[in-house]
Amino acid sequence: MMESIRKYIAEFIGTAVLVIFGCGSAVAANAMLDLQGVVLPLSFSTLAIAIAFGLVIVAMAYSVGNVSGCHINPAVSLGMLVAGKMSVTDFVGYVIAQFLGGIAGAAVLMGILGGTELGLGANGYGEASALSAGVAQALAIEVVLTFVFVFTILGVTSKAQNSSVAGIVIGLTLTLVHILGIPFTGTSVNPARSLGPALFMGGDALSQVWVFIVAPLIGAAIAALVFRLLQPEDEKK
Repeated sequence: MMESIRKYIAEFIGTAVLVIFGCGSAVAANAMLDLQGVVLPLSFSTLAIAIAFGLVIVAMAYSVGNVSGCHINPAVSLGMLVAGKMSVTDFVGYVIAQFLGGIAGAAVLMGILGGTELGLGANGYGEASALSAGVAQALAIEVVLTFVFVFTILGVTSKAQNSSVAGIVIGLTLTLVHILGIPFTGTSVNPARSLGPALFMGGDALSQVWVFIVAPLIGAAIAALVFRLLQPEDEKK
């Protein structure tokens, strides 16, 4: 029981830190797009946000990874469940901890910013999208991005000899998917990361958040099924 509780606490902390630093960096980078009349390139903002999310994953992977595996993402946990790498009980505990962590992280971020005037890094489509992506386009891009992210995680963590570099590979992959996804949706690939800010922002952010819960879960499930299909017979459970 205590071991499970330690895992859930680690997932809570990791997800909260992801939201605080990842979404916080998104708020800061977007604010700098027009700072004191100096307009910074949108590409700079996109790259800065992508790197921030990637670095958070690397940091958490090497701090709580040995406790919980550092999923800090319900989509990753679903992928692990479908791939046969975790129990249903742990899956439920992980997801609850992750969503609570995402909400806590958004609350801390709102406290730091003193309100929601600058936003909280919420995901969105339509007017909230730099490329004015529609709902179907947002769903599609999030499914594809999450597929790549979770498929990479399943692959790099499937071999014990990769343990020393797994955190770096996963962090770089999250950076990669953010570089493509930010102009479309702000990049979610993580329902907990999306729900926290949306709850505090309300409005369109909250009404659209279902896309960033459903699409990552679909992408993760597909990734896990494809991963199992491609596994050698002697490695399948």
